[in-house]
Amino acid sequence: MTLLSSPTVGKATKIKIFSFAGPHMRTFHITWFAFFLCFVAWFGVAPLMPVIREEFHLTKAQIGNIIISSVGITIFARLFIGWLCDRIGPRITYSIILILGSLPVMFIGLSNSYESFLLFRLAIGVIGASFVVTQFHTSLMFAPNVVGTANATTAGWGNMGGGATQIIMPLIFAGFIGLGYVDTAAWRYAMVVPGVLLFLMGIAYYKFTQDTPEGNIADLKKNDPAYRMKAAESKGAFWKACKDIRVWMLFLIYGACFGIEITIDNIAAIYYFDKFKLNLETAGLIAGLFGMMNIFARTLGGYFGDKAGIRYGLKGRVLFLAFALFMEGVALILFSQMTVLPIAIAAMLFFSLFVKMSEGATFSVVPFINKKAIGSVSGIVGAGGNVGAVLAGFLLKDESLTYSDALFIIGCTVMAVSFASFLVRFTKAHEAEAQQEMNESLGTVPTSSETPVPAIA
Repeated sequence: MTLLSSPTVGKATKIKIFSFAGPHMRTFHITWFAFFLCFVAWFGVAPLMPVIREEFHLTKAQIGNIIISSVGITIFARLFIGWLCDRIGPRITYSIILILGSLPVMFIGLSNSYESFLLFRLAIGVIGASFVVTQFHTSLMFAPNVVGTANATTAGWGNMGGGATQIIMPLIFAGFIGLGYVDTAAWRYAMVVPGVLLFLMGIAYYKFTQDTPEGNIADLKKNDPAYRMKAAESKGAFWKACKDIRVWMLFLIYGACFGIEITIDNIAAIYYFDKFKLNLETAGLIAGLFGMMNIFARTLGGYFGDKAGIRYGLKGRVLFLAFALFMEGVALILFSQMTVLPIAIAAMLFFSLFVKMSEGATFSVVPFINKKAIGSVSGIVGAGGNVGAVLAGFLLKDESLTYSDALFIIGCTVMAVSFASFLVRFTKAHEAEAQQEMNESLGTVPTSSETPVPAIA
C-alpha cells in the first residue's frame, strides 16, 4: 500500500510556542531560527555599507548594482529550491543551503574592489532561497486551521534577522574596532561571525529535524518503496503550477510586499545615515526597528488570513490580502515624504506593519493553490519577492531620483498591485474541499477512522 500524507492526519492543529515536543514544534523553532540566521548573513553587510562605500569609493549606481545582485540571484535559486524540496524533501535541502551558503559570507572579506565585492554579494544572495524551504517545511507540519499563522510566524521571525542584523553587525564591527582593527579590516572580520553560525546551523538542521510528521523521506521509502509526499505526488507539478494564473498573481503580489521589505533592509541604514546625518550605530539601530517588527507583524497577517479563511473560506483570505497590500502602499507613500526624524520613524513603523502583514497574508493563501506542488508554488511566489526587489533596485540606482522620490513611486505601484488579489480565485469545488479540511482540522466533523489529528502538547 502506498503511503500518502493526508491533508490533516499527522499535522498539528495547534501552535504552542513554548513547546519543543514532537517533530512539529521542533521543526517550527529550528526552521525559523535557521531563517533568522540566513537573514543576518544575507544582509550582514547592509548596515556596514557606509564604511564599505568609503573604502571602495562606490557611486550610487554601484550601490544599486550591489543591491540588485544581492536579491537577483535569489530569483533563480528560489525556483530551483522549490522544485528540489518536492523531490528530496526540506531537511537535506535546507542543510545544503546553510552549509554552502556560509562560504561566501565568511569569504566576502577577501574582496579588494567593487567588482569582487559584487561577485561575493551575488553568491550570498543564494541564501535567500532558504525562505522557500521554511514555508514548505512548515506547510507539511501544520493543518489548514493554523498553517497560515505557522507560515507567517516562521517566516516573520526569520525575517526579523533583517532587523537584528542592522543592530548586531554595527556592534560586532565596533567590537573589532575596540580590539584595535581599522575600519577596513573590522567589517571583514565581522562578516565571519554570521558565516560560522550559518555553517553550524546547517549541521544542526540535518540532525534535529525530519521531513514530514511521519518521518524522513529516506526512512519512509525503506518501509515502503512506493512512498511519496502528498506535495510531490503529481508528475509535472512544477509546470502545472507555472500554468496557473493565480500563482503569477501571487508572484506579483509578493514582489510588492517582500520585495519592498528586503529593499528597505538594504537601504535603511544608509538612508538614515545620509538624510538625517546620523552616525553608523544610530542609523543601524533605527533601521533595525523596521525588521524587528517581524516579531509580531507577519504573524498577524497569517493569523488574520486564517481567521478570514475560517469564517469566509478561501475568498476571505484573498480579501484580507488585498486590504493589507493596499494599506502598505499608502503607508510607504507617507514614509517617503517625511523629513522630521521622529515622524519618519513612526511612518516607517506604520509601513513596516502592513508590509509584513501582507507577506503573512500571501502565504496564508499559497498552501491552498496546489497541494500537489506546495514547494513549486512556494518557490515561484517566493521568487516574485526578489523580482520586486530587483525592479525597486533599478529605480533606486537612478541618479536622477532621490531615495524619497523612488520610494514614493514604489508606494503608488504597490497600491496598484493590490488589485491583482482579485484575480486569485477558487472554484466552488476547491472551496468545498478546503472547507472540509478546515472542518476536520477544527474537529467540527468526524475524521476518518485513521489516527486522530494531534494537538501539540
